[in-house]
Amino acid sequence: MQFNNNKMNLQERIELLTELGIFLEKNEPEWQDAKIRAHQQNPWFTHAFTDIATENIVQNFLQKDKLQHWAKHYHLDDNIVPKNTGIVMAGNIPMVGFHDFLAAFISGHRQTIKLSSKDDVLLPFLINKLSGWNGNVQKSVTISEMLKGCDAYIATGSNNSARYFEQYFEKYPHIIRRNKTSVAILTGNESIAALEKLADDIHLYFGMGCRNVTKLWVPQGYDFVPLLGTFNRYSYFMDQHKYKNNYDYQLSIMLLNNIFYMTNGSTLLIENPAIFSPISVLHYEFYDAGQQVPGIAENAADIQCTVGQEHTPFGTAQSPGLFSYADGVDTMQFLLTL
Repeated sequence: MQFNNNKMNLQERIELLTELGIFLEKNEPEWQDAKIRAHQQNPWFTHAFTDIATENIVQNFLQKDKLQHWAKHYHLDDNIVPKNTGIVMAGNIPMVGFHDFLAAFISGHRQTIKLSSKDDVLLPFLINKLSGWNGNVQKSVTISEMLKGCDAYIATGSNNSARYFEQYFEKYPHIIRRNKTSVAILTGNESIAALEKLADDIHLYFGMGCRNVTKLWVPQGYDFVPLLGTFNRYSYFMDQHKYKNNYDYQLSIMLLNNIFYMTNGSTLLIENPAIFSPISVLHYEFYDAGQQVPGIAENAADIQCTVGQEHTPFGTAQSPGLFSYADGVDTMQFLLTL
């Protein structure tokens, strides 16, 4: 692959990203080695889940027609005055910060990335691959432990770290993201196929993503047996010692406190109004048919997406597109107003 040695223009950036998608689809040995190293460093990054994250990135982010449509929507051109955006990335699921990298890269801005220690193998590999195809990538993308002297900041972290980010970056244009989770509303009329897709929304990446469903609203008298049955294909989670430790700990708490629970042997269901649930636990709450579902409006600020028949389709919560911005804040628009 050959590109000119001048500053990258928009079309070249799109071509580079498209080539990256083609490379990832081929699953070359060097990419397989990177995934092995990522798993060795973070056992939560299983090969299967990293492959799913990779496939989502390839199909939803790195298709040439989608990138061109994204660029056209924002009227991107080659006249932007590059600013340096500092990006603090999370590490809860494989390459969770890829969309931020992508937005800054295609916009034409420079970026300085602070990686999470939980996910510092995969994205650097991909950036190095891009740099090998076009040396100008090194001028626009830097990985650093320190984010000083940037013109703007995008930071993703916990509610505690967000308070620190707000204080540290208050004098600069910024996007600060906090804890989010996702929920689902069931009618009781879902097919087994729909419930199987919901099982994916709940269990992919061990339920650790902000787009993973951690809370269900179900109608009074709901039959949980079919739903629990769809969880069985994730029963292998109990072979992962970190997950099993979480399950055993949560189960012991329920037993000690005489809390009613249901389980298929690997996922615990308990009635709880909270929308956030621990690893291995799924909360549920009943609602009256024909009545407004309780808790949605009150928790809106903490909900990334709502899954259901009239909401985000079952099975797609963890397949965001280019226009699916975290926290509903348009990252690209932010970058273009710097």
